[in-house]
Amino acid sequence: MMYLADWYTATATEASKIGFFQIGGGIAGDFPICVVPMLHQDLGRTSVPLWGYFCQISDSTTSYGSYSGAVPNEKITWGKLGEKTPKFIIESDATIVAPLVFAIVLGQ
Repeated sequence: MMYLADWYTATATEASKIGFFQIGGGIAGDFPICVVPMLHQDLGRTSVPLWGYFCQISDSTTSYGSYSGAVPNEKITWGKLGEKTPKFIIESDATIVAPLVFAIVLGQ
């Protein structure tokens, strides 16, 4: 987490925001996105921008208050995302969808 916090602080700017692509859910899947609230709330680095976008592949049933199925808008209340942050959720099996998304992003 310390490495991610240092890298994010040095790399993310308002002009060049960094997006967050989460595969799966649960505490382990949600842990890295917490770097931004940690920077803001615990370390006082309030000039660091929020994530530029959020996309999650999850096969969990969406519901408020769950770790695996929390809807992206719930992340606003925790300071992980902003109200205007583009948010996407792909409800499917990540072993099928992730390779397809990566192939499109990589132009293959």
